[in-house]
Amino acid sequence: MTGMDSVNATLALIPQYTGLSVGTFFTIIALVVGIYYLISGLFAPPPVKYVPLEPLPPPAQLGEITAEELQQYDGTDANKPLLMAIKAQIYDVSQSRAFYGPGGPYALFAGKDASRALAKMSFEEKDLTGDIEGLSAYEAEALTDWEYKFMSKYVKVGTVKPSPASSNKSEDLPTESAEEAAVPDVEPETSKVE
Repeated sequence: MTGMDSVNATLALIPQYTGLSVGTFFTIIALVVGIYYLISGLFAPPPVKYVPLEPLPPPAQLGEITAEELQQYDGTDANKPLLMAIKAQIYDVSQSRAFYGPGGPYALFAGKDASRALAKMSFEEKDLTGDIEGLSAYEAEALTDWEYKFMSKYVKVGTVKPSPASSNKSEDLPTESAEEAAVPDVEPETSKVE
């Protein structure tokens, strides 16, 4: 049997098994395939259009700034970079504006030294400070992990100047005058005569 004879033999079997003529059988096959492509074309997702994002400006090196100056970089001004600090090291987090920018889940950290809040995993306003005194070993380790994450992901653009109030904590403590120190706080014991 040649190749053409086997094709003719197969075509002769179509009416026996389907009860349709060869022309009708292939017409039905063509219609089913056409309907499939028509329906799948209607429900296919539209082609994805990629809109190129404008590149981020290169990070500006700020040097040493105060905590008050850092607050200007909280994302409310779109023309300024988005910055935050950990352990007085300022990082440009502009590439993660969806997280740290206005409306983002971590927006309260932007424009601040969030060391204590990150160490304590806290979103409370009182913890949004660079003061890390009194942290537990676990909290200090968590802060170090955050610091390494920021060092590997974001560009360091400056440092936070220590505020005069924090560097003079010992001066703010109340001290006793020389006279108060000489006078004991307890009353002298008196002996009772019976």
